[in-house]
Amino acid sequence: MDNFENKTPDQEPEKKPEQGRTPQGAPKTEPQKVYYRTADQYQQGQQTPGYVPQGNYQAQPAKAGMPNWLKVLLIVVLVFVLIIYLMGSCVANIGKAFNQAMDTAGMVDSATDVTIDDATGEYIGVIHVEGTIDENGYSAGYNHNYILNSIDDMSKDDYNKGIILYLNTPGGSVYASDELYFAIKDYQEKTKRPVYSAMQSMAASGGYYISAPCDKIYANRNCFTGSIGVTMGEIYDLTGLMEKLGIKSEAITSGRNKAMGSETQPMTEEQRAIFQGLVDEAYEQFTEIVAEGRNMDINKVKELADGRIYTAKQAKENGLIDEIGTYDECVNAMIVDQALGADIEILDFWPAEEFDLMSYLGIISEDLEKGSAVPTADQIKELMDLNNSFRLMYIYE
Repeated sequence: MDNFENKTPDQEPEKKPEQGRTPQGAPKTEPQKVYYRTADQYQQGQQTPGYVPQGNYQAQPAKAGMPNWLKVLLIVVLVFVLIIYLMGSCVANIGKAFNQAMDTAGMVDSATDVTIDDATGEYIGVIHVEGTIDENGYSAGYNHNYILNSIDDMSKDDYNKGIILYLNTPGGSVYASDELYFAIKDYQEKTKRPVYSAMQSMAASGGYYISAPCDKIYANRNCFTGSIGVTMGEIYDLTGLMEKLGIKSEAITSGRNKAMGSETQPMTEEQRAIFQGLVDEAYEQFTEIVAEGRNMDINKVKELADGRIYTAKQAKENGLIDEIGTYDECVNAMIVDQALGADIEILDFWPAEEFDLMSYLGIISEDLEKGSAVPTADQIKELMDLNNSFRLMYIYE
């Protein structure tokens, strides 16, 4: 044992320490200095000095190498992953080039959708509702499904601490506005988090409809809002023109009101009453939502809801909004009200634009007014069909 302890670091220990426990009655000794070697060091003839308890020194067996078949399998997997990655990059580049080409043509915006994955921590989500609120994607800058999905995703995300509606819209369809309304209410009920409305230059009709349930409404001092009411748009009556041109039209229907609203037949009083009933029902729905959201008497709401627009100052005086202020002031108010802290992230949800049919048709209309284009029969019919769709609209026109 003495010889073993006196070995220098450059020498192999001549024998291992004795194994087992210290014999009964023998004095306890401190751990001896030995030279422990790992399997790799053992194979390479290296020595590493260190301290281990007596009796624990032993050479470690060398680890078995990786089987050749496993090495081949790993190489195949790596090559496969590399191919998938390269293919994904190619597809992404092709899609990007396509979007850029469409963007140049004025049909889509090549920007990508923002998702909750873009947040790096706790955040306030800013939903941009700009342009006409429409479920069919006809409005420039507005993507209905993207907005609904974003609100739903944030309702399931614990890092989200609230939503701000950034509004610059004249309103839109009754259906789409009501879907947004329910999405906001569902978010509030599930999360108990706040939703603030930040009205910009305009938040009229459907824009006010979706603001009504918000916890606070801010309006820029130059904002037009209100326009609480319903419209079905314009219904053309071409019977006089057709008579002058000697054109006759026949409609085969299952009932006298099946073709109501057709531009080739005069509207009857009965049909006018039917359409008015649709408008009145949507109006009642609108006013009830405002009364509930603003905690106002329904009769007071109806006094204000004659379709007129209000300035921010008038809206505040009538209880339709809470504060006159900028978007930044609205954001700061939520941070202070909810004690969120200065490090809270503000995540803007900007949708990528879809094909903008309304803008395309608007360009045609402008060209016709300037006399720089001759319309085709299909273009004229397309414009008329959009106006004659009998869609209930919460919109300022």
